[in-house]
Amino acid sequence: MQKHLNEKVGEEQPPTPSVQLHDSRVVRWVYLATGFAALILAVAGVLLPILPTTPFVLLAAACFARSSRHFHEKLLAHRIAGPIIREWTQYRSIRPKVKRWVYFLLALSFSSSILMMPLAWQKVMLAVLGLILAAFIWRIPVREKETGT
Repeated sequence: MQKHLNEKVGEEQPPTPSVQLHDSRVVRWVYLATGFAALILAVAGVLLPILPTTPFVLLAAACFARSSRHFHEKLLAHRIAGPIIREWTQYRSIRPKVKRWVYFLLALSFSSSILMMPLAWQKVMLAVLGLILAAFIWRIPVREKETGT
């Protein structure tokens, strides 16, 4: 069953977790490099059907929160990634509109990939992977705003 987290009207929203830079300069560099690697994988995930995008964006945000205020704030200010990151860090959920887009893009990318595969076992493998990914996404909680009257 799909979970729904409802927001109460007038309820105070929890603040976005603040940036807490690591004390060690070396560890900050490792976090920074990992954050950029995660962003590169996220961009690749936009184009490649099997590579997920959102987990890599969330990983990049977490790494930047420990390594660089500047890059963390830039990622949070991004018009697409920022709201998704804030939603996940505050509520551990995604909006219904985002979830619908994820399903649409998942279906589009996997179906086009399946059509391009020449062998039946490759098509079956992609279909199974797509179903597993869809089941994983289905389990992510959805938070809907209540409308006030």
